[in-house]
Amino acid sequence: MPRYTVHVRGEWLAVPCLNSTNTIGWLGKEAVRRYMKNKPDNGGFASVEEVKFYIRRCKGLGLLDLDDTVEDALEDNEFVEVVIEGDIMSPDFIPSQPEGVHLYPFLSKDPEQVQLKITYKLIFKLFQLTPEAEARVKQSREVIERIVKEQTVVYGITTGFGKFARTVIPNNKLRELQVNLVRSHSAGVGKPLSPERSRMLLALRINVLAKGYSGISLETLQQVIEAFNASCLPYIPEKGTVGASGDLAPLSHLALGLIGEGKMWSPKSGWADAKYVLEAHGLRPITLKPKEGLALINGTQMITSLGCEAVERAGAIARQADIIAALTLEVLKGTTRAFDTDIHAVRPHQGQAEVAFRFRSLLDSDHHPSEIAESHRFCDRVQDAYTMRCCPQVHGVVNDTIAFVKDIMTTEINSATDNPMVFAERAETISGGNFHGEYPAKALDYLAIGVHELAAISERRIERLCNPSLSELPAFLVTEGGLNSGFMIAHCTAAALVSENKALCHPSSVDSLSTSAATEDHVSMGGWAARKALRVIEHVEQVLAIELLAACQGIEFLRPLRTTTPLEKVYDLVRSVVRPWMKDRFMAPDIEAAHRLLVEQKVWEVAKPYIEKYRREHIPESRPISPTAFSLGSLEMNTGVSHDHGHQDEL
Repeated sequence: MPRYTVHVRGEWLAVPCLNSTNTIGWLGKEAVRRYMKNKPDNGGFASVEEVKFYIRRCKGLGLLDLDDTVEDALEDNEFVEVVIEGDIMSPDFIPSQPEGVHLYPFLSKDPEQVQLKITYKLIFKLFQLTPEAEARVKQSREVIERIVKEQTVVYGITTGFGKFARTVIPNNKLRELQVNLVRSHSAGVGKPLSPERSRMLLALRINVLAKGYSGISLETLQQVIEAFNASCLPYIPEKGTVGASGDLAPLSHLALGLIGEGKMWSPKSGWADAKYVLEAHGLRPITLKPKEGLALINGTQMITSLGCEAVERAGAIARQADIIAALTLEVLKGTTRAFDTDIHAVRPHQGQAEVAFRFRSLLDSDHHPSEIAESHRFCDRVQDAYTMRCCPQVHGVVNDTIAFVKDIMTTEINSATDNPMVFAERAETISGGNFHGEYPAKALDYLAIGVHELAAISERRIERLCNPSLSELPAFLVTEGGLNSGFMIAHCTAAALVSENKALCHPSSVDSLSTSAATEDHVSMGGWAARKALRVIEHVEQVLAIELLAACQGIEFLRPLRTTTPLEKVYDLVRSVVRPWMKDRFMAPDIEAAHRLLVEQKVWEVAKPYIEKYRREHIPESRPISPTAFSLGSLEMNTGVSHDHGHQDEL
């Protein structure tokens, strides 16, 4: 007998279908009837007949025709969703599948390390433990089993947690202790992390557990990896961690889903009860053994998973900021003299030198003749405003900041962050503080402060482009000013985002509130550091998207003159998604289209070949840039992960 799992207003209902000729409409009504039956007030409905709804698949959100038969439209045990009219506008509505979900594999064949490209679109495909990792995990677990057998008093294994560290738990309660830990600590609030971010979080936690310092059993770790490989991803609220003892609340929600409680997402099911999602993939909920609840929830992986994405996106926008600024300089008829090699050789900060080099590679008239530059070669200007002249100094320190933060994050994601730590070679456990998130918290606060400056200086360049007394272009970059407002409010948007960033750049890690009855009396607040760093970076991307549009619009008023070849390629890229601004129109979609180009690094992809060709031709003047500072396309995980011809990553 076919059975279908139906989502109605946050409830999941198993609906058997006795007659294969029943329609999709019947399935929806039957699900609503069962939903009303379970509610004291009938869910607010007088009868099933008055409920208006449509039905869609949880996977892909495809709408189903209410007149089709279930036999023709659905597979046995398929997940579907009944969406009741009016619900979708409710602030409490959570769709079964979030918008914009894409899980793309990113695999490398480095024999020593996994190259981890951290973005919200790129993530691992499959994990598999190496024999060496299996041996480490087994040895670590043997220490825990010995402690339990000998009834030794060890924190978190045979005792309570936090303030209850001195409360000894009897052996027959040790499994219950771990389940209670996960349930009670699942106290997060706010929107759930996207599936991509949840998957990143789970990947980093697996990475820690595979090191063999956590005391988890091999059986349990294999179950965690199976859930990861199936993309069964728990519902993890984004708020609730203070960053010590690790990210307890979000990691507890992660563990909660793995034990078959709470909600979980998979590409097959969308959001559903965790036990149903696991069942749909042929997986069993984890049964926690002594110490395993603590092993799953103690660490900094919430901070680092979001932090790695922040580092990756920061690197991408920093590279493209140089290209956009170079285009603005051309439109404003600036000089390239400020990027002369000798100037930067006598103040040899690595980031500054690299930014100056990129400007030269895009603007060097000997390599890329510019009709715009030639048109003002003999003008009487001596030097440009700081927003153009000082780009190497301002953009440069952002690059160096990203390099510093990347180094911290690389170490952090490759570290064991449990407590207590299990040292199999010493056959003992040691309590310490590796769970404390101060390192990534401080680094991510620094990242936000550093990257923000790209928006601050970009907004000033937008002002120069829009102000006719500074640009010698039409006011707000539009003809028939007055009738048309052009980029007037786009500049206001940029100013608003920069102002928001000023508040967001206040460091969260300077704050600490004592928790757990003063047992955990200093915390990092790293979760907020990571979340606000991502918000700052998104604002930076949006401000630079506005500058990119404004600079391309400025080019329209300089035609038929042409800029350099690489910058013309950038202009062509923008014009492939946004047409010139001849008169006022709905601007938000244009900003979003330009933002998407930056997020997908299309601007960098267009300009990079010219920059690298120039580098090859000017090696003597271009100091080598260390991989740590400028290989921003990936972060490394060095846990002995190898690859099976692009299919599996071994830990």
